[in-house]
Amino acid sequence: MDSAPWPLLPADLEDARRRLEGRVHRTPLFHSRLLDERVGRTVWLKAENLQRAGSFKARGAFNAVLAGLEAGDRRGVLAVSSGNHGQAVALAAGELGLPATIVMPENSSQVKVTAVRAYNARVVTAGVTGQNREQVAADLAARQGLRLIHPHDDPLVMAGQSTVAMELAEQLAELGARPWAVLAPLGGGGLLSGLCLGVASWLPGVHVLGVEPETADDGARSFYSGDLVTLDEVPQTAADGVRTLHLGRRCWEVIRARAQGVLTVGETELAEAAYWLFTRLKLVVEPTGALAVAALLHERPEIPAGMEAVCILSGGNCLPEQLAEFTASRSHPV
Repeated sequence: MDSAPWPLLPADLEDARRRLEGRVHRTPLFHSRLLDERVGRTVWLKAENLQRAGSFKARGAFNAVLAGLEAGDRRGVLAVSSGNHGQAVALAAGELGLPATIVMPENSSQVKVTAVRAYNARVVTAGVTGQNREQVAADLAARQGLRLIHPHDDPLVMAGQSTVAMELAEQLAELGARPWAVLAPLGGGGLLSGLCLGVASWLPGVHVLGVEPETADDGARSFYSGDLVTLDEVPQTAADGVRTLHLGRRCWEVIRARAQGVLTVGETELAEAAYWLFTRLKLVVEPTGALAVAALLHERPEIPAGMEAVCILSGGNCLPEQLAEFTASRSHPV
């Protein structure tokens, strides 16, 4: 079993919701008066950095592994990842009694490589680059009879990520809040496409916007040109979770049809956001996870002034020294 039927239907999202009950955390929704004052609007922060394995990726990984088991597929699983998806698949596989192999580029964050190994997964890095990692993974899966769980371009993974929107809808209803938009990091597109589908089901009428680094702007170029763009080389950005060359093709179908825009931010804006989240909100958020907040730190025509927004903090897998180095050379307005 490699994926759910395509395209995804509301019933597939409900199946993901059922599978994940008791398997992943219901992550908190934070609010900060200081941040509101800084950006001139009410901002809610969905803290997926506090999710199991440190990122939203646990949702898609558990949904994919569980769906396979429901279908009688007990093969070992394999994932290709810069880190967070690998950790999530390793966690899900280990908890559900399956072996896991994770293919990671040689220059992957060492804290993420160490974390994957801590979940008892086999890590393959030799000769793996950002350009060839998917081919290496596909070849390895074929040779060893493993089930490949793609980090984003798998309907089961996308359905799992949609549950962020379901939880968010419940939390906002409890607060009596109704945002204008939900902003989320954009790499391969699994989170953003899942949010697009989930928001349509559970928060109809709310805008969904992706955010990516200026140096990794394939999503923005794709969205505004209408054609899927592939970068020539792995982008240079501190946001290692979004160093993808292009959106997943299934993800692109959803994003093109359902998202309302894709924003880009510079590395300085990104560092400022990570600094704010750590020093003012006491939240450890990796650079990728700070992308959505970075998009709100300065006025943007795509987001009407004063309109309420939700930012998805997608992950928190970084070392203190990494965060310190990233933010140290930037200015930090207070």
